[in-house]
Amino acid sequence: MTGEKKLTKILKKLKPVLCEGDYVYCTTGDVSQVSVKDIVMIFREDEGATLIVKKETADRLKLGYSLVTSWITLTVHSSLAAVGLTAAFSQALTDSNISCNVVAGYYHDHIFVPKKDAGLAMQVLGTLSQQ
Repeated sequence: MTGEKKLTKILKKLKPVLCEGDYVYCTTGDVSQVSVKDIVMIFREDEGATLIVKKETADRLKLGYSLVTSWITLTVHSSLAAVGLTAAFSQALTDSNISCNVVAGYYHDHIFVPKKDAGLAMQVLGTLSQQ
């Protein structure tokens, strides 16, 4: 099942959902200390593995982090080959002075924004979907 490719259709169906919890980005050279069930995302880089985990997991494992984020899922099933979605929502968030970190899953895009900006980010994304 492939996702939607047409940007105008994707934007009308964004349906952002704010996931519960506080999330952080951590890095470690030894991912074996973290249970797979506790990892939202892992990406291996030359310098170490980047993990996105719940804040309480990072605190329990004494993994350092610099920013506490909220996780927003765009529930529209967009194609990995769709053009312009990331640019559209990141520009809308930029216009409201909200930083974002994006992870693309097979079915959905996921946006991590500073916790303090989560409410405004949801408003911005809702407005983007209505345009």
